[in-house]
Amino acid sequence: MNKKEEFKNFVRKNPRLIKFVREGQMDWQKFYEIYDLYGEEENAWKDYIEPPPLKVEEKKEATPSMDLVSWLKNIDLDSIQDGMNSLQRVVGLLGELTTKDTPTTSTEYKPRPLYKHFED
Repeated sequence: MNKKEEFKNFVRKNPRLIKFVREGQMDWQKFYEIYDLYGEEENAWKDYIEPPPLKVEEKKEATPSMDLVSWLKNIDLDSIQDGMNSLQRVVGLLGELTTKDTPTTSTEYKPRPLYKHFED
């Protein structure tokens, strides 16, 4: 197995590295250079593989109410409003399509007598 394949396997074993690349903190070239120089030595990778230690406040056990509050904070009200407006338009369009068309004139239809052809 060549060095490149070994690095790919190392990344598969340590998926936290992907987070650093996606956030723009590191790139794959730099990670590969560290791997090429130090291999899988723990001291070289400690900043990237080990999860950061939790602060005293973060060690508290999450309660369902805390989860609900954090979920509510992440709601994008603008997108919900846009969705509701779209839904109202669709319901209005369906309402227009399903209502019966009523004639605009109040006079009822009177059949033309058979002996008259064109307004004689």
